[in-house]
Amino acid sequence: MSKIIRTEPNAILAKAVEYHGFVFLQGCTAKDTSQGIEGQTAQVLALIDELLETHGTDKTRVLQAQIWLKDIRDRDAMNKLWSAWLPKDGAPARACVEANMADPRLLVEIMVTACK
Repeated sequence: MSKIIRTEPNAILAKAVEYHGFVFLQGCTAKDTSQGIEGQTAQVLALIDELLETHGTDKTRVLQAQIWLKDIRDRDAMNKLWSAWLPKDGAPARACVEANMADPRLLVEIMVTACK
C-alpha cells in the first residue's frame, strides 16, 4: 500500500497531501490581507512554490488549479501574475470563479494538484 504523507495536518486540513506521486495542496491564501489583489496573488503563488518544493516538485508539474476570487472583476489582475508565474506552455487545467470567502479580507484562494 502506498504511503500517504500529510504536511502540517490539523483537525480540519493539511497544507498538502502526497499520495502515489501526486501532491494535493490546500486552498492557499495570503497571510497579509491588507494587500490588494496583486499583493495577495503574489503571496499565494509564493506559498504554492514553497509547498510544492517541500514535496519535491514544482510549478512545471501542476496539473490542475482551482481559483476563487472575492470579486471576479479582479480576474484580469490576478491572471497577469498567474500567467507570468506559469512556465512556458505549462498551463494546467483550471477553473476560476467568484466566491464568498471565509474571511472577507481574502481576495483570492488558489488550490493546485501536481505530480512529482
